[in-house]
Amino acid sequence: MSSFVSWGRRSVLLGAAAVGLAFGLAASGPARAEGELHIYAWSGELPQEIVDDFEKETGITVTFDTFDSNETMMAKLEAGATGYDIVNPSQYAVQILAKKGLIEELEHGKIANIGNISEEFRNVSYDPGNKFQIPYLSGSTGLAYNTDCVKEEVTSWKALWDEKYKGRIYMLDNMLAAYIAGLQVNGFRASSTSEAEIAKATESLIAQKPLLAGYNSTNFAELVSSGEACLVEAWSGTVIQVMAENPKVRYVLPQEGGTMWVDGFSVAKGAANRDNAYAFINYLLKPEVAAKVTKLSKIATCVGKSRELLPPEIANNAAIFLPKEQVAKADFILDAGDAMKFYQDGWTKVKTAQ
Repeated sequence: MSSFVSWGRRSVLLGAAAVGLAFGLAASGPARAEGELHIYAWSGELPQEIVDDFEKETGITVTFDTFDSNETMMAKLEAGATGYDIVNPSQYAVQILAKKGLIEELEHGKIANIGNISEEFRNVSYDPGNKFQIPYLSGSTGLAYNTDCVKEEVTSWKALWDEKYKGRIYMLDNMLAAYIAGLQVNGFRASSTSEAEIAKATESLIAQKPLLAGYNSTNFAELVSSGEACLVEAWSGTVIQVMAENPKVRYVLPQEGGTMWVDGFSVAKGAANRDNAYAFINYLLKPEVAAKVTKLSKIATCVGKSRELLPPEIANNAAIFLPKEQVAKADFILDAGDAMKFYQDGWTKVKTAQ
């Protein structure tokens, strides 16, 4: 397996209903064996080099599969996939998996390095006390632009509705990612469950559609880097990769807030290699290991002590480690529950609008 798979980063489709969409997936998973560890992780977030280092240090043989959306991962577990010891959910997926009994409450006594987690990730709203997830990496959903095309500083989602960029704007091809902008541009929270607010956001997204070049969740970073796109809605980790090569690309969290996401590791229900799972989680919490993950992935680690081990161009990069005032304003995407229907109905209207 290559060090990184596709950077198709983030699905924010919410609600337990999403899990059932692929209930028919075959119940398959890696074989169980003593001295092994089976991981199901986000593509692009677990560098092969980190896995190799862990194997050398512990003698544990690691195999891992990757997914490109929480929904894919949740559907596979819901369908009965067994054999995984560790899974890598985002915040709202932790809520859903815990409710469904698909991940185990963590035994903190087996995680000696748990104290290395940054203070802001120790008592998160979606998982108080880190009962079900150990935070691993964090990032944001905002917007990126190319200064060859966009001459003024961009500070608001409103730029994605600016007619002077007609035909050179891309939105993420993902329901709730699009609604982050649609809701916040109207002054609402990105995690809204209000039918009226979601309806207003739907109107805004439909009004925006004639200005778009399209919806794109795969190579939007390359499009803005090449100048084919002037502005794109973006996931931070993806864009930071091209920013390192093209200084004309800028990434911002809009003044309306944007959103933060946290991906972490949880122990799968019935894990056959539970001790090895805890050994791996504990290994990732070593400052030197966490620093190496961030250096390789360009995504912010949730281990505070590791930042001082990073080179200045990463440690002081505000696109990777967002300023505290921006973090404080950003929303978290949480399980939408019954409001999921409002999003689904609205998104159908957006995608079918001419």
